[in-house]
Amino acid sequence: MIGLPANLFYGTGIPAAVLIFKRNKIDKKVLFIDASRDFRQGTTQNYLREQDIEKILDTYKKRVSVDKYACLADFNELKENDFNLNIPRYVDTFEPEALVDLKTINAEIDKLKTEIGSVEQRIKGYLQELGLG
Repeated sequence: MIGLPANLFYGTGIPAAVLIFKRNKIDKKVLFIDASRDFRQGTTQNYLREQDIEKILDTYKKRVSVDKYACLADFNELKENDFNLNIPRYVDTFEPEALVDLKTINAEIDKLKTEIGSVEQRIKGYLQELGLG
């Protein structure tokens, strides 16, 4: 199961998936590949670059799990998920957000407030010079 990016095929704005069935497969494992984030954005249509295709093929040939990209799920895992083949159920692409340093942010806010106050004072002076303030 290979998940592809949205807007890859003409007239199809939704993500697509490719299902590959092997008749003579020796195990009951399913390889899930989330290739939905690897593409070149076009104006009317998105494109798979050569490196994106190579990454998909390399992962498919190796048939191994790759962190945040592919999962080789065994039959029991499929059964536990009621045979739901939704790729995000198997491939975790979650990226934690960077921690925010509140002390630094507060210091920046204080600095900006000071700068705003200074600019407001200059504007007030200009308005007085023009007889408008």
